[in-house]
Parts: sequence; structure tokens; C-alpha cells
Amino acid sequence: MKANRYEVEQIGLLPDQPGIYKFFNKHSILIYVGKAKSLKKRVASYFNKGAFINRKTQRLVSEIARIEYTVSLSEFDALLLENNLIKQHQPKYNIQLKDDKSFPYICVLNERFPRIISTRRFKPSQGQYFGPYSSVVAMNNVLDLIRSLYTIRTCKYDLSEDNILASKFKVCLEYHIGNCQGPCEGLQNELDYNKDIELAKDILKGNLSKVVRHFEENMMSHSENLDFEKAQIFKDKLQLLKKFQSKTLVVNQNIADAEVFSITSDQTGAYVSFMRIRNGAINMTNTLYVKKKLNEMDEEVLNLMVLELREKYKSDSDEILTNIPLSVLPDGVRNVVPVRGDKKKLVDLSLRNAMEYRKEKIKANQKNKVPIQDVLFQLQDDLRLPLVPLHIECFDNSNLHGSNPVASMVCFKNGRPAKKDYRHYNIKSVKGIDDFASMKEVVGRRYSRLQKEGLEFPNLIIVDGGKGQLSSACEALKEIGLYGKIPIIGVAKKLEELYFPEDTIPLHINRASPSLRLIQQLRNEAHRFAIQFHRNQRSKSTIKTSLTEIDGIGPNTSDKLLKQFRSIKKIKESSLEQISAVIGEAKAKLVVTYLHKKREQKLPS
Repeated sequence: MKANRYEVEQIGLLPDQPGIYKFFNKHSILIYVGKAKSLKKRVASYFNKGAFINRKTQRLVSEIARIEYTVSLSEFDALLLENNLIKQHQPKYNIQLKDDKSFPYICVLNERFPRIISTRRFKPSQGQYFGPYSSVVAMNNVLDLIRSLYTIRTCKYDLSEDNILASKFKVCLEYHIGNCQGPCEGLQNELDYNKDIELAKDILKGNLSKVVRHFEENMMSHSENLDFEKAQIFKDKLQLLKKFQSKTLVVNQNIADAEVFSITSDQTGAYVSFMRIRNGAINMTNTLYVKKKLNEMDEEVLNLMVLELREKYKSDSDEILTNIPLSVLPDGVRNVVPVRGDKKKLVDLSLRNAMEYRKEKIKANQKNKVPIQDVLFQLQDDLRLPLVPLHIECFDNSNLHGSNPVASMVCFKNGRPAKKDYRHYNIKSVKGIDDFASMKEVVGRRYSRLQKEGLEFPNLIIVDGGKGQLSSACEALKEIGLYGKIPIIGVAKKLEELYFPEDTIPLHINRASPSLRLIQQLRNEAHRFAIQFHRNQRSKSTIKTSLTEIDGIGPNTSDKLLKQFRSIKKIKESSLEQISAVIGEAKAKLVVTYLHKKREQKLPS
């Protein structure tokens, strides 16, 4: 489907049909994806001056330079497309949906005498998958039950008929301790083994009643034939299964298969609870927090999360129970907002889980929070500072084998990050790897500039590093006449030791102290900021080199492309027209031709 492209002034030309719309900023970066029952009305609502629009939405609207849309057959198709685009591009104003490919599954492998394994890789061709499970513990409980009830092999032998007839394998310890019946030596036939596999699949599907009946019938049959030893084996298995079943919340056998979703929210985010019902019992639960970006309505968030969670947990029930109505549903699926009976109890239980999760999250945040004024007073006391450190600056270096050496300075005011005052530094006077000299350079540059401009000095300087980095920073302060006028410390990462100038014995603050946590936060933020800048510089160098390999493309042209598109990948994804708008049609053709040839060379023949 080709997206139609419009400028902001052409909103009136949008169709009155369902579909998705995409907002781009002036750099052609996708900043928001939305779905609509009517594209014309929905997009126009962002620019309606008479309507109430919150600050976040106002900021979004102020950045919109271009609009693209794609018409869909229905609102549900639009929801699917919106979901895929958000996952692919992660626009900054959208709710961030993470594609959780690392959740644990149980897989019954496609092989002779199938094994049952746990895995985090979902490859449908490999076998039949069950899950994903919300935790490894929950998955292992099911695996332990299956291995207690059935003798499933764990070896990786290729048990083909020819291999078994050729006696290629010998039974292992698992056979001798009774966990396997030795199919590798032909001691168990394939039919009996596969019967156990089918019963194991019933457990994985949550159909425990069928397995219970099987054990009861076998127990009674062996008992009637006076084979009490075998009857006792099935009795033990039956008790084990019923013990496991008692841990599963049984709802109502009349509610066979359903999914339950509920949502509660506050200003910053939404809490969504999901429960899956199979054969009258809850066999899957998950509660999660979704951070809002544009004060999204509960209905909008729930529609998106229902699609996301059904996809993630491979759910296909034709009934969805919710505490608020859904506006978008796939074909053949009905939504029920129950007002009484067992279904209402299920929704209430789900909502209680969501509200409990919200309460615990708020409680945890409050527990971890110490009034910032108290933290700063504590830091002043711990470091014996003359003033409360309302203004703190922290420095860190970053390089990789001497390439692109950079440094960062982060600034906290009143205990909070003051990101407008953060600074990046390219190391100019140092060649190779010399953290000490690099630290001296950036500290000197920072405070000589503040001196010249007559700006306020910090109440505390923190240097990421031990005695060496601290000494270098002190040398820089001495050269500009500020040594002794601004308190300065060095932080050694390994043992969280705090070093003071001209003192060989470090200070150790209690690791649970909020003042140490503030120092760690500053140090980690400076490290993150330096690493981010270093990666950007390396990426720019790599891209620039790659682009200047093209005949007719020089450093100035590569700089323009880099400034506009940020990466080779973005350039590859851009059209000839978009590249031409930056560097002209002739040079754009050279770039597109070169990248096209590179892509063909990488493709397998």
C-alpha cells in the first residue's frame, strides 16, 4: 500500500475513510502514528483551535511538517497496521510497544519420539509451541509436572528406525533411574510413546480433565484385574495431577474459553490486566504498566493492548471480557462488558489485579523516594561541604582503543538533572588513550569558560575515576586559579570509593545511603551521556567514510546527508526525491545507485 503525502495546509483533502495517519517533522522523521475511523475528522481534530488540547499534544502538533496516510478496509485493519508501524519505528509520541520475543515457551519438537523442551526462540517449523509463559518459574512447574507423569526422553539422538535397528545408541542414566523407557534401544514402541506425548499436550493446553479421566480409567482397570502395583502408579499420578490442578483457579466449566482484560489509569500511565481462561480455569495471567505519551484515553490504550497481548500469547478465543467496551474487534470475536454473574466476577478479579499492581507501584515509588532536600543536606554532611550542593557537575571520558575520544559533563540542580546545562566535549589536545590528560583538558575548558563569561560555579565537582583522574582535574583548576575554591571529589567505580584532593585514604559512604545513590546517579548519567556521544561520533565517522567512497560525493555532501538522515539505514530507506531535496538530483542518483549495488552484493546468490 502506498502512503499518500500531504502538507499540513492540505488536511481538508484527506478522505472520510478508516485508515492510519503518520506525522513527520521537518527532518522527515516519523514522530507519531495513529488510526482513525475517519482520517479527515481525526487529523483535523489536532489542528482545531476550539478544541482542548493538552501540552504534550500541542508540542506534537508544533513539530508536524508533513502528513501521510494509508486507507484501510476497516478500523480493525487500521489498528493492526498502526500496531506494526509503532513496533517498527517506535515514534517518540506513541505508546512504546515492545516485541517480547524473549518470553519462555514449551515446545514439543517435530521428530520421531518427540522431546519436550523449554526455549525462548519461537520457530514454528521446529515443533508445536505452548505459551509464552509469564515467568520461567511458571513454565518449569508445568515441565516438572509432565516429567513426573510421563517418561519423556531428554537425549538428542536421532531415533530413526534405521539407527535403532543398527543399535547405534545405548540407554543412559535416565533409563536406569526410571525417567525414560529406552526408545533408543527399541525398548519402548513409538505408539505408546506418542500416547504419552498427546496426554502431555493436553496438560500444556490446560485440558486437565481429559488427563484426569485417563488416569482414573487406568487405575480402575488395573485394580479390577488385581494388578495393584500398576493401579498404585496411576493413583499416585492422579494425586499429583489433582494437587497441581488445585493450584489453578477454577472458574466455571460453563465458561470454556475466554480472555479477560481490564484497565485502570492515572495521568502518567495505564495498568492493564490480562487473564486467559481455558476449560473453565485461569491458565495465564499478566499485569503490565503502559506509559502514556499524549494522555491517551483508556479505550485507545486497551484496544492496542488487547491486540498486542493476544498476539504475544497466541490467544484466539472468540470472546473477550472487559471492564470498558472495545471499539475495534477482529472478525468473529465478540466483546462483552458483563454486569452480573460469573463473567462479571472474572472482570472484577482482573480489575482488582490491575488496581493492586497500581497500588504496589505507587507504594514502591514512594518508599524509594527521600525528600531531595534531605538528600542534599545528607550529602553536605557526608562530604563536609561548606555549602549545600544545590549545583553539582560531574565529568566522564569515553573512547574505544583511542578512537573518537570524547567527554561529557552533566549538571544537577536542586538534586535533579538540568539537561539544558549538559555539555559534550571532543578531546582536542590529547592523542591516543590518556584518560588523565583528557580529564584535565575538559575540566580546564569548562571552568575557564565559566570564568570568562562570569557564570556561576558549581557547589561540587565530581570526577568519574580514582586518584589519577582527580589529580588531573585538580591540575586544571590550579592552572586557572580555582583550586581550593570549588569542592571536588573523584569516584572510583569498583568499591564506590570517594577520593578527596591530597588525601590518599578514600571515604566510604554506606551503600544504602541516599547521598551515595545521588552520586551514583550523577556518575551513571555522565557515563551514559559520554557513551551516547561517543557512539554518535563513531557512527558519523563510519558513515562519512562509507559515503565518501562514492565517486562524486565529498565530505560536505556526506555531512549534509548525515545531518538530515542520521544513518546509512535511513538513507537506504529514503526515496530518490527525499535525497534529492538535500543534495540535488545528480548526486542523489550517485548515492542511490551505489547503495543499491551494495545491497545486491550482500544478497545470497
